[in-house]
Parts: sequence; structure tokens; C-alpha cells
Amino acid sequence: MEQDQIKVLLIEDEEYDVRRIKNTIYPYRERIHIEEIVSTGEDALQVLEKNGSFDVAILDYQISGGLYGERLIKRIKIIDPSIQVIVITKMTVNQTDLHFANQMIESGAYWFGTKYPSDIEDFIYQPTDFILTILNAAEKKRLELEKMKSQNRLDKKIARIVQERPMLGISPSILKVREHISKYAATHANVLITGESGSGKELIARNIHYQSSRRYDNFVTVNCAAIPDELIESELFGFVKGAFTGASEDKLGLFEQAHHGTIFLDEISELPYQAQAKLLRVLETGELDKIGRKKSYNVDVRVISATNKDLKELMKQNRFREDLYYRLNILNIQAPPLKERAEDIRILIDYFVGHHCRDLSITLPSISDEAWSILQHFEWPGNVRQLKNVTQRLVILSNDTISKATVELALDVQSQGSGAALTNPVFSSENILPLRDVEQSFRRQYFEFVRLHSHTDTEAAGKLGLAPPNFHRMCKELGLK
Repeated sequence: MEQDQIKVLLIEDEEYDVRRIKNTIYPYRERIHIEEIVSTGEDALQVLEKNGSFDVAILDYQISGGLYGERLIKRIKIIDPSIQVIVITKMTVNQTDLHFANQMIESGAYWFGTKYPSDIEDFIYQPTDFILTILNAAEKKRLELEKMKSQNRLDKKIARIVQERPMLGISPSILKVREHISKYAATHANVLITGESGSGKELIARNIHYQSSRRYDNFVTVNCAAIPDELIESELFGFVKGAFTGASEDKLGLFEQAHHGTIFLDEISELPYQAQAKLLRVLETGELDKIGRKKSYNVDVRVISATNKDLKELMKQNRFREDLYYRLNILNIQAPPLKERAEDIRILIDYFVGHHCRDLSITLPSISDEAWSILQHFEWPGNVRQLKNVTQRLVILSNDTISKATVELALDVQSQGSGAALTNPVFSSENILPLRDVEQSFRRQYFEFVRLHSHTDTEAAGKLGLAPPNFHRMCKELGLK
């Protein structure tokens, strides 16, 4: 594979040194080419501003003209941060002067030559090291540009992720949440998100992660209620091969997967007490104990947790560790219920209706005034999650217009005295659906009804006679997650 020619800017005011450097590079002219030669720092800056395509700048430290050394290097890097600066100098400076070396590196230099005149002569006349330095400098620029391109691609991907799941609303409570997200994203501190089920706690956590410096690394979601007690430790921290019967290979724990990124511990109140102690150790020391591994090792993970329960009350009942609570609750966000966001209901409905129409490739329906009135005055006990599911039903059940009758069918309400209630299906000759769709709709309604009347998903699973993992799997299949 043919390699691109390395373009060099030579900044040197001694004609003798110019000839020496050109002669040294000449045998490698097909790979390295001196594009421009200037004799002052100001001339170098002018050339860079007009032609920013140089890979490497070879710079005499004590160039004439008044602009030289660290000041010139910094100015060069401002114009072109990607250019790699090689400094050669005959200054009689003690070779062990680390302060001088640090000054060069901190100002942005890639490499600088030895300071003794005899040594610099040897360096220039010994082409191997000099040429390798130029080649390595050019390779570093290439890698840095690739990294920048990768980060730009990731930034675009992240922007799409955030755009697909926006934090919508104009209410004072949601504006306050967005303000907290912006502030908290600038830190690495742990965050505890509290609020009712379905109020958007995971969305808040994702926004914190994708606005933070950790956005290029993994965002790992863990539903603490969905993992059986006997598996929670191995899922969170992993295990090594042979640690126990059945451990036929190493398992990467969720904390390891989140290394340098963020782990979101949803329903943290459901974490078994024994596992709470191990989580506390990770938070306090940054050290992770993997099952079967004798030595612990460090992980760099930001922890965002969420709960719809009163952790202080659980602490009084000795069901949640006080020391863990204070480690998790360094920063706090309260996810507001939808009933406190009346101004946002129409915005959310418009967004979700449009979203579902795009997914189903159908025409956006209009919404009658009567339908709007019902939707805006509904109590929404299941919060945004319930609203999203209801709008999906509205889109499926409607034709050109979402009517009052369609809304009543989608909401399944008889009265709003105590919130939503499960009713018998409403049958209409205009809304005849395949039996499979009706069965799916009823299951979805029933699952949602049970969730609305349970404090946690674990409690809801118990009422339905399901193990928590099966419950969460079925919720996902029904579009309730």
C-alpha cells in the first residue's frame, strides 16, 4: 500500500543547517518532502495560516525575529493543533535539565533534540534517528486525526441517541430537571434519581451520561429487581473460570462492562442486603472483587441509581444500608410525576403520536377537541410510560382522526375518581382487530393495570405469579419497558 508523502515545514535561519537537514532528508525524498522553508517565527505563522496541510514542523529553538521557543510552538499549535513540532537546538543547556524538557512538551512539541552542539551534529548526520523521529511524528498526527474523526462520528451517533429520546417539556419542574442534568453531567459524582414509576428516571440517567465526558464509553443499565438474588453478585461483578460448578469460562461483570463509563442501577431498593455491602466497597475504594479471583482490581465507573421507594424508610427497617445511601446520594434529582407537568402533556402526546406513526409508516392523524380534553385532564397514574403506551394504541386504533371514542377505548377508563381502572374491552364495528392483536392488547392492559397498583415491579411480578426475570421479559415483549 502506497503511503502519503509527509509534508514538512522547516523553520531555520542558518543556511548551513538548512543544507544539512535537506541533505539528511534527501535519500528519503519519496516519503518526506520539505514543502516550505522560512527563517522567522512570523513567517512560519503566515505560511501556516495560508497552507494548513503540513504534517511536521522542524523548528530551530532560537530562530531569529523575536518570536521563538515555547511562544512560537504554542502559536503554531493554535493555528494547527494536529501538526507535530520537532525542535532542534544548539543551546548549551545541561542535558539533565528536566525543566527545559517539560517546557518543550507542555508547549506542544512532539520531540526536541539534544542541547550540545556536538550531539546535534551527530544527530543530524546520523539519519536513522532523525528520519524515524519525522516518521513517528507523522504517524502520531495520522492517529490523532483518526481519533478526531472517530470522536466526530461518535458525537453524531450520540446526538441521534439523545434526539431519539429527548427530555421534552416546558413546565418549571422539567426545566429544573434539565438544569440539574447539565450541572451534574460536568462532574463524576454519583447521582440518585427518585420518582414515581414511569416518570422517566432512566431517560434522566441517559441524558446525564451522554452530556458527560464519559459519553464515548458504555452506558450499562441494570434492573436490580430483575436479577435473582443468587445471581446478582456474579452479574454485577463477574467470575473467573472454575470459581464454582458450571463456571466453564470467565464472565465479564456489568461493572467491568461500564469501565470508564456509567452504570445505571434501576430499582436500587431491590438490591439484596448482602450485595449492598459489596457495592459499597466498589464505591468507597473503586476496587472490584470478582468471584474466584484472589486479587481485587480497580474500575472507573460512575454510578447513577434510581428508585420509586423511600430509601430512608427502608433504612429504618434495616432493608437498605445507610452508608450505601449516602454514597449513592451525593447528587439528587427528583423526577416529577406527569400530573405536575400539565403544560407538557400536549407536547408529549404530539411527540409520541408522531414517533409511533413514523415507526408504523402511517399518516399522522388529527386529534379532535373532545379527545384532547380527555387526554389533558386524565390523571396519568403511570406517568410518561403510560402516556407513551396509550398514544401507541391511539395510533393503531385510529384512522384519519383520533376521536373521543378511540381515546376512551385506549384509556380503558370508566371514571377517574381513583385513576385508571381495567374494563371490559369495548367492541365496535369500526375497530375489529385480529384475535392475536386483541389478546396482545388485553395482556398489555392487564400488565399495566397490575403495575399501576403495585409499589415495585417485583411486587407486580408476585401478583401475576411470575419470576421477576420472566415478568420483565414479558413487559419488554408487550412494549411496556
